[in-house]
Amino acid sequence: MTSVLLIATVACVVANLSVAVADYVRAPFVLANSAEVRVPPAALPYLATLKLAGAVGLVVGLFGAHRLGLAAGIGLTAFFVGAVLAHVRARVFHNIAFPGVFLLLAVASTGFFAGGGR
Repeated sequence: MTSVLLIATVACVVANLSVAVADYVRAPFVLANSAEVRVPPAALPYLATLKLAGAVGLVVGLFGAHRLGLAAGIGLTAFFVGAVLAHVRARVFHNIAFPGVFLLLAVASTGFFAGGGR
């Protein structure tokens, strides 16, 4: 089980780094999605910074600072709960799987640091 959680944690890092870059460069799919769920474009750099901070926290956690990794996992979990709720609030269900997958990866990362990753 620890191997699965480790792989999910690494996937969470890669996914969040990738989407943070897409947010920073204002990729067309990011702008379209944020418009659909009523997130103003001015908020994108702040949201990207939160994702980037979470990914960096997970990496630092993997290199020994387990409590920081746990905090990053919890933060990303809360972030993506909010993203799923934003989709539900806006009734945008056609792409809710994306924040859902990110949420599952964040939960797995939290589980890795909460007990399985030491």
